[in-house]
Amino acid sequence: MLAILDYKAGNQTSVKRALTQLGIPNEITSDPEKLAHAEGIIFPGVGAAGQAMDELESEGLDELLKKLINQNKPLLGICVGCQILLDYSEENDTKALSVVPGECHLFNPSWEDYEGVTIRVPHMGWNQVDLVKDCPLFKDISPEAFFYFVHSYYPAPESKFVIGTTKYGIDFCSVHGHDGLWAVQFHPEKSGRPGLKLLSNFYDYCKEASNAV
Repeated sequence: MLAILDYKAGNQTSVKRALTQLGIPNEITSDPEKLAHAEGIIFPGVGAAGQAMDELESEGLDELLKKLINQNKPLLGICVGCQILLDYSEENDTKALSVVPGECHLFNPSWEDYEGVTIRVPHMGWNQVDLVKDCPLFKDISPEAFFYFVHSYYPAPESKFVIGTTKYGIDFCSVHGHDGLWAVQFHPEKSGRPGLKLLSNFYDYCKEASNAV
């Protein structure tokens, strides 16, 4: 079973629908026992970094997440869940979880796209991911696949944690982490077949990791 972390952020139900469509057992929960015994955790989110951290801290979920990650519990962060795995976010001047070294920055609205047109903030719509290293999440997903983005801030982890980049004004990190701990800035649950395949690949990894224990 995959546990969808419940910390009162938006987007949990859309992740649940996607997993259910794939036939993957799942539950939206903040229960420590259920999170601990799940095969893996999805850490989704839509909203502001400061509000998300406030909710995590008020429920003690910040320390629980760090404990489970240290125990090698597989985890996939999505959007805000991707950003607050880092040390700090400029959004709301937020001290984040410090699971992955790095910061989250606001897009500069003076930057330009491929055609020299000034970008719009937020970055909203379909874009591609250029992998800089192999990642099990992208198994059997075309390099030409498009994913759906909605965000004004972008993650900037230490370079050794960068897995994939996306061009929007700059080449920003859109996938970061390491085996068993991944974060994506886009929304796989809203990205059609490539996004569903990514979620399926995450579940396959979680099952293998669970069986190996």
